[in-house]
Amino acid sequence: MPNVTSAAGCTTVGSLFRHRAAANRDRIALVDGERQFTYRALDERTDRLGRVLLGRGVRRGDRVALLARNCAEYVEVEVACAKIGAITAALNWRLAGRELAHCINLVEPRVLIHQNEFAGALERLDLVPHDRVVLDEGYEALLAAAAGGAANAGIDPEDGLVILYTSGTTGLPKGAVISHRAMIMRGLCFGAELSVPTGDTFIAWPPMYHMASTDQALSTLMRGGKVVVIDGFQPQALIDAIECDRTGWFILIPGMIDAMIEALRARPVRPAGIGFCGAMADLVPRRQIAEVTALLGAPFLNSFGSTETGLPPATGSLIPIGEAPTRLAKRQSAFCEIRLVDANDEGVPEGMPGELAIRAGTLFSGYWNAPEANARDFRNGWFHMGDVFRRNPDGTLDFVDRVKYLIKSGGENIYPAEIEQVILADPRVADAVVVRKPDATWGEVPVAFVARRDPGLRAEDILERCREKLSGYKRPKEVRFVELAEFPRSTSGKIQRHELEARLLG
Repeated sequence: MPNVTSAAGCTTVGSLFRHRAAANRDRIALVDGERQFTYRALDERTDRLGRVLLGRGVRRGDRVALLARNCAEYVEVEVACAKIGAITAALNWRLAGRELAHCINLVEPRVLIHQNEFAGALERLDLVPHDRVVLDEGYEALLAAAAGGAANAGIDPEDGLVILYTSGTTGLPKGAVISHRAMIMRGLCFGAELSVPTGDTFIAWPPMYHMASTDQALSTLMRGGKVVVIDGFQPQALIDAIECDRTGWFILIPGMIDAMIEALRARPVRPAGIGFCGAMADLVPRRQIAEVTALLGAPFLNSFGSTETGLPPATGSLIPIGEAPTRLAKRQSAFCEIRLVDANDEGVPEGMPGELAIRAGTLFSGYWNAPEANARDFRNGWFHMGDVFRRNPDGTLDFVDRVKYLIKSGGENIYPAEIEQVILADPRVADAVVVRKPDATWGEVPVAFVARRDPGLRAEDILERCREKLSGYKRPKEVRFVELAEFPRSTSGKIQRHELEARLLG
């Protein structure tokens, strides 16, 4: 018999926001500096912006490319597109011209929305035809002239909502398509897995083109909370925000925690309440975890997720306040299935490294216009993350490294992250990364780049620590000291190994 009930089980991000706005009309939804918007105002403004886009020919499934720094309008574009069934392609404004042109042309946008400061850079690019909307003084006039009541174009939960670009550390960025279904599930995990209260405040300071801000900002609005937008890492503005509002998750990313520690020491803070702080503990020196949690009075989130998967597969365990952890074992997330597999997609025994394959409602819908990558990464009914984990006897998971970044030395596989964990546990180290270097005898050998916290730290100290903790073939053959600011980083704070490799070869 026909399934007459199926439509009642379908909903979308735009519809959920609309209904949340009706229930929370006079609550503050969005803050950007001195500007504040209630749910009623944000609902009306995004309806009008939806009408502007429809008038420019945007229809269900069309892409609206967005090139802007963090601002209230960024959130408005994402919500307006959600309402009319368009897909927001969130562009990284830090990209070089070649990479930016690739990201725009890849998705063939119907409309490109950008801040005025990027107009000159865009004019120098060879781009596919598109319409333009500039976020300048004319933006408010566009909204004022538009009729309200944006149309819902029969959107399906599996329709694309946003395209977030991968970091492209081994090539040009890929566009990960996040559906309405996936974003709704990410919002549910945000609340259920992390115990973030309904009505909580989220401080969106990481770039909005990154999942850290877009996922949690949209999740917060679907749950009736407040989004405070800050344009990038501004320690004093962040301290103001955490003193003003309770926030369940205060995001801190690698490479910026030392600067936050300095700011907190210079200006003692009295947070209104922080549930937990941090992210990606594997990439953070242990001393920093202990210090920042003590200063904020909040535990550190031992997370592991991705643009493609959201918070799963292993986000949820917390590192206690003031603790410099010796292990970073992770708890498997709820609402997902995982397998650890070898190169033949066979499950590996407990204690052995294997690539993590996942099934989850939070999972993205594939890379835009990348059939070969999709066929490879979604093989056998599972998404293969490209990350290697080891299952412990107690069921927890240890991150080992990326599949694609192996050091093959004398027939042995070396995972750089294992070496990095040993070095980062030394309180005299500010940060460290291990890369591969060609070697006539062994094929490849590991080399450690280390930023010192203690100027007296010697290469021999690092090598001695590695001799105590690591098998002989895993020990770095060379230690190079660099300044902390010299580490090339992605927008998520990860050190980009390929750029350091180039230094070794140069």
